[in-house]
Amino acid sequence: MTSSLVHGEVMLAIALMTAVTVALRLGGYFLMSYVTVTPRVRRMLGALPGSVITAAVLPVALQGGIVAIAAVAVAMLAMLISNRDIVAVIAGSATAALLRLAGFAG
Repeated sequence: MTSSLVHGEVMLAIALMTAVTVALRLGGYFLMSYVTVTPRVRRMLGALPGSVITAAVLPVALQGGIVAIAAVAVAMLAMLISNRDIVAVIAGSATAALLRLAGFAG
C-alpha cells in the first residue's frame, strides 16, 4: 500500500505551487527594480504587511463568530500594548480557548 502523498498528482501540485511562489517572489523583485522608491512609495510599502494581515484575518474572524472576533480584538490590543508578536498570539489563543471553555460557540 502506498501513501497518497507520493502519488504523482500530489507531487506535481506541490511542484507547481512552488514554481508559482518562486516566480511571484522573483517577479516582485524584478518589477520593483523599475520603481523609484519615493517617500510616498516607502510609506505604502510599510503599510502593506498590515493590509495583508487584515485581508487574511478579517474574513476568518467574521465567520468565526463572537469567539474569533474577541480573540482577534484581544490579540490586537496585546500587540498594541506589548509590541511583541508572541504575546499577541498567546493572548488571542488564550482568549479563544477560555471563551470556548466557558461555553461560547463559534
